[in-house]
Amino acid sequence: MDHRNLNVFGGSARRSNGVSRRQMLVGGAVVGAASVLSVPLIANRAEATPRADRRNDAQILNNALKYEHAAIWAYNVGAGKLSDANVGQAVLAIALANQADHKQHRDVLAAAVRSLGGTPVMAEESYDLSSYIQGGEGNLDSDVNIAKLALALEVDAAIAYSKEIAQLKTPALITAGATIGSTEASHATLIRAAFQSLGVDIKPIPASFVSAETRSSWILAV
Repeated sequence: MDHRNLNVFGGSARRSNGVSRRQMLVGGAVVGAASVLSVPLIANRAEATPRADRRNDAQILNNALKYEHAAIWAYNVGAGKLSDANVGQAVLAIALANQADHKQHRDVLAAAVRSLGGTPVMAEESYDLSSYIQGGEGNLDSDVNIAKLALALEVDAAIAYSKEIAQLKTPALITAGATIGSTEASHATLIRAAFQSLGVDIKPIPASFVSAETRSSWILAV
């Protein structure tokens, strides 16, 4: 994934509907529930695939695994900086639900890499978020800006998966990768829906596609 180096709500305030922590947590669980196919089993079916193709697919899945490690780390950092206010706790609930999906993705991707004969890439101690912060696409200085940062990261994850899976050689793995990528888009939709529920006049789904061309429609500037 091409992470770009991993006040009040943006938009016009419309109304302020209460959003409970439980609603956010349940919402995140629902969109993530169908996200993970049995990637290791799918990979085992690729035994008849040429060895060079298996190496290619293991490398692509390892690239995707890097994104999942980065997302898990980013949610840990953001969660530690959220306040105890209602907004902070609503954002925390989303963060925990989305992070749980990323952890599942991490586990199945690592298992798939091993089943293809590769070695899963390990998580780094930290990841660089400076380009997002410097670009005004989120920050770690407030509950709202942390949510905007998470939104930008999830949008980029969805875009990156669409690029990565196009390089896979095993059809079943392409399907699995597309499924995970669609969940990243669901995460972005959930975050935008939370902003809307809290009074921001935006659409949860601002474009028909999540792509580099529509990226600016999905993110929320600080």
